[in-house]
Amino acid sequence: MINAIIIDDEPYCCESLATLLDRYCPQVHVLDTCFSGTTALQTIKAKEPQLVFLDIEMPQMNGFELLQKLPEINFQLVFTTSYDQYAIKAIKFSALDYLLKPIDREELQRAVHKAIQHLLQPLPQQFEILLQKIKTPVTSIQKMALPTVEGLQMIAVDSIISCTSNSNYTTLTLKDKQKVIASRTLKEIEEMLDEYFFLRVHHSFLVNLNEVDKYIKGEGGYLMMIDGSTVPVSRSRKEVLLKKLQPHKH
Repeated sequence: MINAIIIDDEPYCCESLATLLDRYCPQVHVLDTCFSGTTALQTIKAKEPQLVFLDIEMPQMNGFELLQKLPEINFQLVFTTSYDQYAIKAIKFSALDYLLKPIDREELQRAVHKAIQHLLQPLPQQFEILLQKIKTPVTSIQKMALPTVEGLQMIAVDSIISCTSNSNYTTLTLKDKQKVIASRTLKEIEEMLDEYFFLRVHHSFLVNLNEVDKYIKGEGGYLMMIDGSTVPVSRSRKEVLLKKLQPHKH
């Protein structure tokens, strides 16, 4: 049995989630529900839950502010949120879990299963990445947590040279010659990196434009990267690429 608390300023959302957990996740025991960040701080301290369902958008103190007030985070965490692109991007960067409202039963079961698997391996770095991303949405030194077969790998965004699609996985080539296979599609990686200087130059390739050495002309042509690797450019992406590489050329 895993002890949980639900934090949401809307009582109806708390009741709805508690009912879903009772019906479909019998391994979860809901210790308490909290309708504000202030109450939640006291409840977390007093009841020491193993799992917390945390609403992001709350008045007075939102979910992120609540996390920053905790002396330590020694529980598994699942965010619950209405669709908020900015919040979700920050959560994806940290590889923490979230559920979109209205909460889907199967998504909930998946999140609970994942939380139980990870109970014994809390990862403070994930929270550091999350909080850094919230405080400074765009910085040149930003880390992302990526799920791999072995677990989670923390990767500095500016260490990525290119990303290659491999069905539901993506291979990241890093500056130190290391290759990391992430359990994320190239589209997901592209969405996470869209505020950085990355560009999809081919349906299977995403590149860090800061790492391009040369563009070699051709039907689509190809890129020579600083590490010596080459990346094909599709005809349909050639014009966009050249505009990015020559922003001041008219």
